[in-house]
Amino acid sequence: MAERRPNILMFFTDQQRWDTVGVYGSPLGLTPNIDTLAKEGTIFNLAFTNQPVCAPVRGCIFTGQYATTHTVWRNGLGLKVEDDTLAHCLKKAGYEVGYIGKWHLSPDELGPGYVPPEYRAGFEDHWETANLLEFTSHPYDTNLYDKDGNLIHINGYRVDALTERVINFIEKPHNNSFFLVVSYLEPHHQNDMNRFVAPQGYREKYANSFIPYDLRPFPGDWQEQLPDYYGCIARLDECFGRIVEALKNKGIFEDTIIVFLSDHGCHFRTRNTEYKRSCHESSIRIPLIIYGPGFNRSLVIPELVSLVDVAPTLLDAVGLPIPEVMQGKSAIPLLNRETKNWRNEVFIQISESCVARAIRTERWKYCVIAEDKDGWLDSESDTYIEYQLYDLYADPYELINLAGRREYRDVANELKERLSNRIEEIEGKKPKILDRRFYP
Repeated sequence: MAERRPNILMFFTDQQRWDTVGVYGSPLGLTPNIDTLAKEGTIFNLAFTNQPVCAPVRGCIFTGQYATTHTVWRNGLGLKVEDDTLAHCLKKAGYEVGYIGKWHLSPDELGPGYVPPEYRAGFEDHWETANLLEFTSHPYDTNLYDKDGNLIHINGYRVDALTERVINFIEKPHNNSFFLVVSYLEPHHQNDMNRFVAPQGYREKYANSFIPYDLRPFPGDWQEQLPDYYGCIARLDECFGRIVEALKNKGIFEDTIIVFLSDHGCHFRTRNTEYKRSCHESSIRIPLIIYGPGFNRSLVIPELVSLVDVAPTLLDAVGLPIPEVMQGKSAIPLLNRETKNWRNEVFIQISESCVARAIRTERWKYCVIAEDKDGWLDSESDTYIEYQLYDLYADPYELINLAGRREYRDVANELKERLSNRIEEIEGKKPKILDRRFYP
């Protein structure tokens, strides 16, 4: 009999900055349970989203493709994929595949709640979701829908409500290995309240707490929102601990790969008029930690990885082939320090706020924008102009935009070529990128 493959459990938060996690340098002690596993597992120190907005990057995670390839390049579009997603591949290998929580990959016109089977990207066994959880629920009032469209109403704090559904799933008998995603809304803000909402009593714990250095020079709304944001993350970590305990009680903890990640970060309206959709670290850098069989090496990976790499990495980790349609790469070689063929840069597409593209290397951030395009109507452009350039060694909080400065022209030219090559590789055509010049 073939050896049973490990379970995979993905603990997926929404809009969580990487620097709220202890092992990434947070001084607040918000994540003791995540930190404990991280120190025994694998920490990807420089992990990034490929599209800093909810729906597109969710497509990136589950397809291993960039947003313009899987075609959900902005919110509101549906992901209709018949094969080769992460769930499809695991299902064909005998896994039970399930999803609990926020989905955001069904078309807006079908409503915020029930998701038809053709828009579930292969998650066909266990399904308790809302397409737009922020519109079907409130912090203490959660509505999900099963795969037949029946309402699942749960009282209590929303993070706790989803966690209870996960624990119920774990405690059930499973004849096969499982792949389960739990997708929380928190610490994302509650849209119709225009605020983050921590559980009762938690806001007070984090009043007058540490303020990230990138936020301090800007007005934004962090002054009012940070205590609740931190409180949400503290509760998420507590629930992470409950899930780990449930796995241990079931006797399957050591046979389960646990993935902790977020879809994008949060800059609290300091860089544009809302919380993400920019190329800044606070928007694109995310936590990515993997614990379990093959990953328990107490490693910190210094190379740059991104969310299109998650699906290939997990398939590789359980011994399954990676479909050719996936544009991401398995990060497993990095765990073995096989770095020769790793391209140490990340490609980012930005929509809705603007049409922009960026490349993030170990040192530099280079972003270009299509000034004549509409971020909601246009997915790409033939022509861009230099928009932002940051030296992350000298200016890690991205306070000084170097785009257009003559002393950085050689750097910008090199990054321009690298970025235009990536756009051609991923989107199929090489754009024209105009210099931004602030001098004669």
